[in-house]
Amino acid sequence: MFKVAITGTGVFTPKDAITNDELVVAFNAYADKQNAKNADAIAAGDMDPVPHSSADFIVAASGIEQRYVLNKSGILDPDRMSPSLAPREDDAPSIMAEIGVDACQKALDEGGIDAADVDLVICAASNHERAYPAIAVEIQQLLGAGGFAFDMNVACSSATFGIQTAADMIKSGSIRRALVVNPEICSAHLEWRDRDCHFIFGDVATATLLERDEGLTKPHFKVKSTRCATQFSNNIRNNNGFLRRAHDQMGDQRDMQFMQNGRKVFKEVLPLVSRHIAEHMADEGVQADDLNRLWLHQANKTMNDYIGKKVLGREPAEGEQPNILQDYANTSSAGSIIAFSQNSKDLQAGDTGIICSFGAGYSVGSVIVTRS
Repeated sequence: MFKVAITGTGVFTPKDAITNDELVVAFNAYADKQNAKNADAIAAGDMDPVPHSSADFIVAASGIEQRYVLNKSGILDPDRMSPSLAPREDDAPSIMAEIGVDACQKALDEGGIDAADVDLVICAASNHERAYPAIAVEIQQLLGAGGFAFDMNVACSSATFGIQTAADMIKSGSIRRALVVNPEICSAHLEWRDRDCHFIFGDVATATLLERDEGLTKPHFKVKSTRCATQFSNNIRNNNGFLRRAHDQMGDQRDMQFMQNGRKVFKEVLPLVSRHIAEHMADEGVQADDLNRLWLHQANKTMNDYIGKKVLGREPAEGEQPNILQDYANTSSAGSIIAFSQNSKDLQAGDTGIICSFGAGYSVGSVIVTRS
């Protein structure tokens, strides 16, 4: 069995950002339009008015202050409230592939590796632009990578599940190098007209380069252990799919977008994740005092603070459990990788950390790494 290392990461960040204040202005304008349109029904008690949102409400509920998106104008248009992304010809690169290639190239540059020397590309994301041909194979071609490629979807846990899959192949000797890329166009499956969730997501793409740990000279992270787990739940759901036509429901249905029962998710996911990390650490002989960094899924600041306290047995110190969601919002599977990419270079040889992502499924994946 070969050993595995993470030798590079890359992050593609869209140029457009939407602040909470900008988002609230657009949402409240939409709410006023809807309430005026349905004034009689609201007055008769047959319909509830659309409540206003506020920047203070968003920060208190999530810790999010802004988010990056591929298209800003469509989202901030009260008559549209969704991104406006131009369709592409079949022979043009897909949007996911385009942003994924950007992140992959940055990871390759950091690792000092040519794309041709990569044996596997996994495109792991919460929603894919199409079912086939695989986005991963398109990314493989655009990069000029070797070997093979495939897509996978484990929602917000896709990155860590992809890392375990690639690491297992490297350990077995079937491949030497892999790219796990997470292009997340979350703005396209978020319902921006729903006050309870209109602020949650942003767009981004991340990539992680994994290699056989032999003769590596540049700084890297040794992958000590990986672990994944799933437990079925409907509390985070998206019903968009090709069977929509078969059901004779081709209209704009609410269930085609992101849906969640937030209170149940909060109540059920927190103990699941905390227990998963604790058991993974115990089985690998890692004590809380051994941990120098926790790179958690970036969904909600309160959730991360709770998990950090549970895992460490105390309040995390400054920088010990870095949050990036105030800038990026929830970017599904990419969040923990952004946190890792932006908050790992300062660690010293021998320092240990855990990358952990969790979400719909329910699913949770953890990767224990040591700086080398």
